[in-house]
Amino acid sequence: MITIDEFRRLELRIGEIVAAERMAGTDRLLKLTVDVGSGTRVLVGGLGAAYQPGDLVGLKVVVATNLEPATIRGVRSEGMLLGAACSGAIPALLTVNRPVPNGTSVQ
Repeated sequence: MITIDEFRRLELRIGEIVAAERMAGTDRLLKLTVDVGSGTRVLVGGLGAAYQPGDLVGLKVVVATNLEPATIRGVRSEGMLLGAACSGAIPALLTVNRPVPNGTSVQ
């Protein structure tokens, strides 16, 4: 259990995937460039088994933007996409159901 104050520390924003490519040497990892309103961020995500990179471009997604960056296979990842995964099912990315400006806070 966490407190509401701990939850409030998490910064969730709407971002738009503007570029996506497979990372060399892996079928699972994708390098994504996401516009989060205040600029673009590079994110590394394990979506390659479920999605073709071109299918992700243009999607509006929910991004955790205040995580400590991590270097994955030599690429600095500056956030995390939110999604839902069920055993054996294609992961579902959290998206929005109508136009929302990039950078909009998720509350």
